[in-house]
Amino acid sequence: MSNNFLKMGKRHWLRSCYLWGVWVEGPLGFGLLLSCRITQASQLYFIFVKRRLPLIRSYIFLPLILLPWIAAGGVIHSMKPLSSRCHMKAQWTIPVVCLHSLYIAILVGVTAAVHHIEFRFDELKDLWRGILVSVVSIAVWVTAYILNEIYDNISWIEVASRFLLLVVASILVVAFFSISSSQPLLSQISLRRRESREFRTMSQALGIPDSGVLAESEPISRIDPNEPLDKLLLNKRFRQSFMAFADSCLAGESVHFFDEVYELSKIPEDDCVKRIYMARHIIEKYIVAGAAMEVNISHRSRQEILSTSNLTRPDLFHNALNEIIQLMRTNLARDYWSSMFFLKFQEDSNVRSNEYELEQITGWNFSPRLSSVHGTDDPFHQDHLLKSSGCSNDTTNL
Repeated sequence: MSNNFLKMGKRHWLRSCYLWGVWVEGPLGFGLLLSCRITQASQLYFIFVKRRLPLIRSYIFLPLILLPWIAAGGVIHSMKPLSSRCHMKAQWTIPVVCLHSLYIAILVGVTAAVHHIEFRFDELKDLWRGILVSVVSIAVWVTAYILNEIYDNISWIEVASRFLLLVVASILVVAFFSISSSQPLLSQISLRRRESREFRTMSQALGIPDSGVLAESEPISRIDPNEPLDKLLLNKRFRQSFMAFADSCLAGESVHFFDEVYELSKIPEDDCVKRIYMARHIIEKYIVAGAAMEVNISHRSRQEILSTSNLTRPDLFHNALNEIIQLMRTNLARDYWSSMFFLKFQEDSNVRSNEYELEQITGWNFSPRLSSVHGTDDPFHQDHLLKSSGCSNDTTNL
């Protein structure tokens, strides 16, 4: 547009300095980037340092912290201090640079407040990377401004510097750094890790022992339908069978909730970071209104969890879990005992139990044959039997 390769009228809105230099660079560019990062850092501060959910939801906090950029853009647009060549005088440039620097300072301060937390994923690195790119963007912005002021008559410098500003401070920066701004915890986890292994659940991602799929060595135990449901659900094989039945009834969120809370109980109470990760995951997935698998609990239990002052409490989900167990006992358990899922579970358990007993019986036949004959006439007196294992020597001594 500057060199008439793309011909437009002088008053065309795409040629407006205020569109590119004020709104795209400010509220829609650099201001949005820093506001997203400050929102992310503040959420991490509340969750991991204060150990509670943020007081203001991110979709409300982000527009609030973006308001100064919108107000500054509105003032500049109404006062129209830009020249025909899109330059501002120093009396306008200095406040603009100070606004940029202020937001970087806020981001550095909040990030420094959470730097001592041993995050399981890349949240802290992501924040420091955002700070680094923000500082570089300001350096590019200031350099471009100085070059345009010194070499005012060289058009290619003006065009190149504006294009560089547009790319660095707006489009690419926002596209690249807004990836994890909405969910600073969950977006770094699963599932986008740089490792080749993928995690299907949060408990696997956090390395909680015995989480995930069933192992072949899972202990076999008989199920008595007369036992309490909460005790039966502690059996992993039964829990997965019951979960499959509940999913088939489109009511699986209750069993999934029980499973996740049970995984949370495996984390030691002194491992606060892991407990916070898991508790936040459960709240976002099952507790908040409109969650993907929102469970049917009372308003009192829901508010008790959402307003907690300590996300690491061992009894955080105690009342909600009791309500869910009562709900499953009433709506699911009776139908499960007469379903094909329970019959298949019994059949599999019987097969595995018979295989286990057969292994125990055949296991006795591997001991060496003993002889009461001593001396060289003994046909079973072979050196290789004596040297084969310590068990043979011990048995012979007996």
